[in-house]
Amino acid sequence: MTAIEPIRTDVDHSYKNKKYSSTIRLWHWLNAVVISGSLLTVLLDATLFDKRPNAALIKTELKGAGAAITDSQARAAAHALNDKVWDIHVYFGYTLAGLLLFRLILEFFQLADQKFIRKIKSAYHQYFIIKKNRELARHEFWVKTLYAVFYLMLLTMVVTGLCLAFEDDVPWLKSIHAFREIHSFTMYLVIGFIIVHLAGVFLAERKDDKGIVSDMINGGRH
Repeated sequence: MTAIEPIRTDVDHSYKNKKYSSTIRLWHWLNAVVISGSLLTVLLDATLFDKRPNAALIKTELKGAGAAITDSQARAAAHALNDKVWDIHVYFGYTLAGLLLFRLILEFFQLADQKFIRKIKSAYHQYFIIKKNRELARHEFWVKTLYAVFYLMLLTMVVTGLCLAFEDDVPWLKSIHAFREIHSFTMYLVIGFIIVHLAGVFLAERKDDKGIVSDMINGGRH
C-alpha cells in the first residue's frame, strides 16, 4: 500500500510544502545556538558565578588552607571570575549582532516566495482583504506577526547590548541607565518567545502541520 504523507501548506502555496533555503536554515540553527549560549551565561552569572557567595567561598577555602585574605580581596577574585562569564556573554552578543545583520541582508537576496516581508503581506492580504480560507489565513498571519515581533526583540537586544558593551569607550552611553533595563527586560521577552515557539512547534507536530522540524533541517520539498 502506498504511504500517504502529510502535506503542510501555507497561504501562498496551498499545493506544496513550505520551502526554506539553506541560508535561512543555517541562520535559524546558528541563531538558536547563540541565543541559547547567551542565556546560559546569564544563568551561570546568577547561580554558579554569583559574586557574593563566591567571595565568601573563596575566603573560607583560602582561610582553611592557611592563607590570609581580606573581604575586598575575596570580592575582587569573585568579580574576576564573574567578568570571565560576561566576556563570553559579550562574544555571544557580537555574534548575534552579526547574525541579525546577515539576516537583514539575506532578505534582499531571497527568492520572492521566501521573503519574510512578502509572506507577512500576503498573509495580511489573505486574512483581512480576500477573506478566503480564514482559519488558515489567520493562523499564518499571526504566526508571521509573532516572528516580526521576535525580529524586533532581537534588534532591541543587539542595539542595547552594543551600547552596554561600548559604554566604557563612549562616555555618554554610560549615563543612560535605560539601556541595561531595556536589555534585561527584552531578555525575558525573548525567553517567553522561545517557550511559545517550542510549544507551538510541539503542538503543530502532533496535529496537522507535521514536518516543521524536519523542514528546518532538510529544507522541505515542493
